[in-house]
Amino acid sequence: MELSPAFWTGRRVLLTGHTGFKGGWLSLWLHMLGAKVQGYALPPATTPSLWLAARLDELTPGALADIRDITRVDAAVTAFQPEVILHLAAQPLVRASYAAPTETYATNVMGTVYLLEAARRCASVRAVVVVTSDKCYDNREWPWPYRENDALGGYDPYSSSKACVELLCASWRASFLQDSGVALATARAGNVLGGGDWSPDRLVPDALRAWERGETLTLRHPHATRPWQHVLEPLHGYLLLAQSLAEGQEHTASAWNFGPDSEGLASVADVIAQLSALWPGPAAWRIEEQTREPHEAGRLALDSSKANQHLNWRPRWTLAQTLARTTDWHSAWRTGKDMQDFTRMQIAAFQDSAQ
Repeated sequence: MELSPAFWTGRRVLLTGHTGFKGGWLSLWLHMLGAKVQGYALPPATTPSLWLAARLDELTPGALADIRDITRVDAAVTAFQPEVILHLAAQPLVRASYAAPTETYATNVMGTVYLLEAARRCASVRAVVVVTSDKCYDNREWPWPYRENDALGGYDPYSSSKACVELLCASWRASFLQDSGVALATARAGNVLGGGDWSPDRLVPDALRAWERGETLTLRHPHATRPWQHVLEPLHGYLLLAQSLAEGQEHTASAWNFGPDSEGLASVADVIAQLSALWPGPAAWRIEEQTREPHEAGRLALDSSKANQHLNWRPRWTLAQTLARTTDWHSAWRTGKDMQDFTRMQIAAFQDSAQ
């Protein structure tokens, strides 16, 4: 299976979370594919942001509103009459979920409920992809990767909320959507990297911020191992999945992993060592083991065999290429390049890498 310009051209796509890091990259890619995109999200959570740095506000109209506002969600879906919905709006940070657990559950769980209810009342909707997280699994710290049929769980509120979203999507699929002609799937991705991410408490954005200021980065969990991938990798999976759902391939209405291969599985310290070698200046860091830090998983990996086999999806960029693309993007931004054009070029390079 491949992305089909014929499918996406003129396709009405509602993209929630379009002002965020992943949502910004996805909104531009959809625009390049010729889709008619409408957004629904809060204003960008950081300053600067990909949304404004790449002038994405010029391309994607939509509501700057809260996914927890059931009236606004329903009105947005009804007014636009989308054929495809890509749901990325969320509270996406583990550490923030400790500080604001109620907001995390309200946004991630009830926000998804409101969107799915609006979707099942809208006759135009044919496919919905709800993005959850690789952290939705009941992490046993075992050495092998998690598959889609492994147990769900979550120690911290963020991870738990994403497991809840998986359960509610399975319920809505069985109870309501499959009888109304709406195909629903969930997508679980690894730790995404790329240009334009200024989120707090994320490894690479924290490193770039520190080094830009001439500061020393502190690593909280240097030995924690994660599946690292460029942001375009899972976005490619979401697009293939949505296309498959809308084209009526019923087996795709289920849960899907989109994670890197074993090469992309690396410790925090390994990632920073590689990133520092690419940074064009001083890049100091220190390791500080803090026993009072909030719990975070020590090891996490995904088995993406299902996506490999049924969607012909597989990782394209190595971790080294991913880190190089990320530093290239931020170097271009710091030197005043046109970041919409630069982001388009990276998307085009990703698409060409399959050839």
